[in-house]
Amino acid sequence: MVAIYSLYSMVRSDHVAPIYLINLLITDVLQFCYMIIRVAKPENPKIIFRYIYLSALMASICFMVCISLERYLVIAHPLWYHFRRTIKTSVVLCVLVWVLCGVCAFLINLSVDMIRYILFPILLLLPFPLLIFFLVGTLKALSASTSVPSDEKRRIVGILVLVLLIYTLLFLPRIICFLKAYNDDCLLLQRCNFILNNLSIIFLRLSPLADLFLYVLMRKGFIDKLLASVCCCRMNSNDISSPSV
Repeated sequence: MVAIYSLYSMVRSDHVAPIYLINLLITDVLQFCYMIIRVAKPENPKIIFRYIYLSALMASICFMVCISLERYLVIAHPLWYHFRRTIKTSVVLCVLVWVLCGVCAFLINLSVDMIRYILFPILLLLPFPLLIFFLVGTLKALSASTSVPSDEKRRIVGILVLVLLIYTLLFLPRIICFLKAYNDDCLLLQRCNFILNNLSIIFLRLSPLADLFLYVLMRKGFIDKLLASVCCCRMNSNDISSPSV
């Protein structure tokens, strides 16, 4: 909640990236609330809680894609992005994400188990190639960009790498478990899948905590010195002399 308030104070007409991160942290809060309900084990659990959790889970991945897309445009298409970015556009995109994720969660809750175990992981798997494309495209356009300061470049690359790591390490194992749910042919495989299933759930529950590191990268200060010491990207001499924002 403190991070959300701090990001809200950073929102300006020329700095819309915190809007997506604010919505991402809101999805994390909703996931935490669902975890509290699961631990409390109410006598009559409502299906609405699961619906909200699924909506927040899918929305969190969508906002990770939005963050990666916004950071990619800053490096790969700085002039186009400079004239196109507005708070209104970002807010409209966030509303569309919430609506689409709510509709998808509603359809998944209504579907039978076989469709659910196929439809849900496929929806969660679609952003994976996009995250890879944004990272690779940013790395390719990095040396050609002279309008973005070197410290901002390092921060952008750090955010893209972290988003891809969060998705790969925390979300992808759960997606794989869903796809393998109906392929247990022997007792040994069932036992192995049972262990992997529990581990994937643990990883998925840790994703809201991992998102806080995106807030750390979004803030300027100590993290810039840390990124400068570990960054292996080659910067142009013109980029070093450019003013900071």
